[in-house]
Amino acid sequence: MEEVKVTRNYQITIPYDVREKLGIKIGDKLVVYVEGDKIIIRKKSGNIASLNLTLGKKITDKEINEAINEAGEKIGSGS
Repeated sequence: MEEVKVTRNYQITIPYDVREKLGIKIGDKLVVYVEGDKIIIRKKSGNIASLNLTLGKKITDKEINEAINEAGEKIGSGS
């Protein structure tokens, strides 16, 4: 466990050992959320949002996540 400092712009630096262990590189996206009194930061798996799909409009992260959630619900219900 390593300690990090919050800057005046509310930024933190991810320690080198953590970046190396998780393979975090410049441009990677991380997901940040709260669990109880903890801040959880995890590496976003996959990078589907960076695919160049031609569907007549730009697809947002929100639309991708909604489609994934909908598919998961259908799989869970056996449909």
